[in-house]
Amino acid sequence: MAKESERQHSTTRRPAEAAPLATRNRAAAAVKPGPMALRLALAFAGVALAAVALLAGLTAAFAAADVSTLASRHREELASVIALAAGGAWDRRNSWAGAELAPVLNLAARTGTDVQIRDQAGRPVAATPGFGAHRNSPQYSWPVTVGQERVGQAVVRFSGPGLGSADEALQTALLRAIAGAAGLAALLALVAGLAVARHITRPVAQLIAATGSMARGDRSCRVGPVRAPSELRKLATAFDQMADALDRQEQLRRDLVADVAHELRTPIAVLQAEHEALLDGVAEPTPAQFGVLRDQVLRLARIVGDLQTLSEADAAVVRLATERVDLADIAASAADSLAGRFDAAAITVTRRLEPVAVVADADRLHQIITNLLTNALKFTPADGQVRIDAGPADDRAVLRVSDTGVGIPADELPKIFDRFWRGRQAVHTGGSGVGLAVAAELARAHGGELTAASEVGRGTQMTLTLARATPAD
Repeated sequence: MAKESERQHSTTRRPAEAAPLATRNRAAAAVKPGPMALRLALAFAGVALAAVALLAGLTAAFAAADVSTLASRHREELASVIALAAGGAWDRRNSWAGAELAPVLNLAARTGTDVQIRDQAGRPVAATPGFGAHRNSPQYSWPVTVGQERVGQAVVRFSGPGLGSADEALQTALLRAIAGAAGLAALLALVAGLAVARHITRPVAQLIAATGSMARGDRSCRVGPVRAPSELRKLATAFDQMADALDRQEQLRRDLVADVAHELRTPIAVLQAEHEALLDGVAEPTPAQFGVLRDQVLRLARIVGDLQTLSEADAAVVRLATERVDLADIAASAADSLAGRFDAAAITVTRRLEPVAVVADADRLHQIITNLLTNALKFTPADGQVRIDAGPADDRAVLRVSDTGVGIPADELPKIFDRFWRGRQAVHTGGSGVGLAVAAELARAHGGELTAASEVGRGTQMTLTLARATPAD
């Protein structure tokens, strides 16, 4: 069964399919990195730098605390060693008088510290030369004991280049290392950000270039395959599909103008010729003559009616007057309205209708089913069969119209719901090719779907699927 009022346009060329590869990839060839890529790269680098700075700051703070703790521990240990050595010197003389403290002072000098040994009363006994000059240096006091007796005190000042400044040097070295690592990380983040940003923005730039080309009238321009994340690949594919659809709609619009002009030209020419013949007295105003004029007027009315039906379908998502109805009852009513035409064509109609409730516009459903039955009637030869089935299928209501007609070629089947499209089987039929387009549009307006399956020489099956009504409906 072919689509009602279909026409084969053998000269139609699909621009999207005929566009050469160079034209399809023109947008990709013209793409250059733009400001968005730089902004994204700087944003990546900024985020990376902020993260590195935070990590570096925390690392420096914890490292400085650990170094300070370690240095303090080592200073305390050195002070205790000096105090222990001073205690040994006291023990050999059993007093500070004559105690040999030179080794103790030499030990302090070798470790870069200054030391002062004091007796039990706190009086200085011996000191390194620089002890008095470093009053503001960090110092540690440690008791000098011999056995269980405290005999004095060792005061150690860390002022030299040895252990006294080791913690500062180590902290400085750590900070330099952290700063260098942060700078290197920021540079790597900027380079990586530029690469990633270019990878992300390149397909976007291709889309922008393709859109600009289409806006300037180059409808053959396509984005083509892109190397990008899946979302951007889907966006590019959707754009190309949209461009193909626009090309197809533009071609259909041109075909519509040609179809309407062709359909109108013949009845208008006949009306003009017949009226001129009547006015000139060449033809007599007989009933037959008026019958010819009436046929041409009806033909014009049918063309205008088809256009009006299509316009209503566009709007008819249009004010549907929905209510709870029985799909089987509407199918029976549509079949009854065409029973005489089926009988005249010697076509047997078989019904298998089970009650199934749907929420729909009864008039629009009747229009859909009538269109399907009319197509089956039109493309089924005499002595053929048409079967109409309706009933529930899980949570759906399904109606099928099957025939034993001529069938639809496989290459035409995907196009039968296109507006004003006519196939090879419809060359000798009337109409403008909007019937199935309107039916499919009305099915979608009801939240349903109209599909087709066909095999040449064995017939066609049209299936309308709708949601079943619930008790709440």
